[in-house]
Amino acid sequence: MMDAPFLGFRPAAFAWFAGLKADNTKSYFEASRDVFETEVKEPLNRLLGELGAELGGTVKVFRQNRDVRFSKDKSPYKLNTYGVVQGLGGGSFGLYVSINDTRVMAGTGLYDPAKDQLDRMRSAINDETTGSDLEDAIATAEQAGVALEGSALKTAPRGFPKDHPRIELLRLKQILLMHTLPKAKAIDRVPYDHAMATWAASKDVVDWLTEHVGESEIPPEVRFARGRK
Repeated sequence: MMDAPFLGFRPAAFAWFAGLKADNTKSYFEASRDVFETEVKEPLNRLLGELGAELGGTVKVFRQNRDVRFSKDKSPYKLNTYGVVQGLGGGSFGLYVSINDTRVMAGTGLYDPAKDQLDRMRSAINDETTGSDLEDAIATAEQAGVALEGSALKTAPRGFPKDHPRIELLRLKQILLMHTLPKAKAIDRVPYDHAMATWAASKDVVDWLTEHVGESEIPPEVRFARGRK
């Protein structure tokens, strides 16, 4: 038997998130768990499953519970539900999809680069040829409505002049390409088309990251050691 196809998110999905935003408690979540499972989690899994089958990646859906161990905010649940199609673009890059009370969002990019990846990224941005190639790839994505996002340094990274022609790119600590679909338009199979279009528009940037940044060579036990900056 074939899995049920993705047929969109119904209004009940967005209403559930609005309720969670107003009452982020275990009581609300448990009382409405069936709505979460049928209106949010199951459709998102179907959506990501179809994307993964089309693009050749593996699917991961993240837990709804927040990790509050080291956070001052002790609210137990995330206000969005999200997952990713992993292993695209010849490496660890993936296609991210998220839903909350107001929108469905799709995106890709380099979310949490290790130091060696960040060094290679800035070196390639600094180079006139490869830096210009990235500018062109980002412009292509932006023409399709995809926005360049990501946290950034307040000034130039060490070793680079503040008046560098690509200083805005050099300041980035991550390269994220995100495209928002308002809930009013997130009907039927539109979120699937939206996610595929986001990936297609961003593919040149992913290819650039794959070629010039690649995977981290820092062992995971070192990279993710607690307290490492």
